[in-house]
Amino acid sequence: MFLAQEAIRKIMIDSLFLGVKLGDYEFGPFTIMANHVHALFLPIICPTQFLKSMKGSTAREANRILDRTGQPFWQRESYDHWVRNSDEWTRIARYIERNPLKANLVRAIEYRWSSAHPRFSAHTSVNAARMSAYATWPKIPV
Repeated sequence: MFLAQEAIRKIMIDSLFLGVKLGDYEFGPFTIMANHVHALFLPIICPTQFLKSMKGSTAREANRILDRTGQPFWQRESYDHWVRNSDEWTRIARYIERNPLKANLVRAIEYRWSSAHPRFSAHTSVNAARMSAYATWPKIPV
């Protein structure tokens, strides 16, 4: 549940956006939950390469904050899946951004650690992916 800590969530968000700056991927919807992260990427480089780098750097920073040494931060396994078409992208994007809602945390748009939150609307790649996913969603009252 280390990702429940705001400082560690910020490390994760910064790392996700760094990958865009480095040209590793285009970035789609994401949600950072207390014990896992969901994110959609359109890879420009090999996903294994950027995921290894991302997990390594975030683990070092998080473990420094947690004052932990010699302990893994991320689980060894992860779930990755190649998205094959726009319908599948939309379905997965909807799942990702609604994950906090499904967990009974808050309405998706209120959850600060998700691309559904308005503070990420200025980020073109996230916003474009979110808008395409939102086009098929029922409207959530604000």
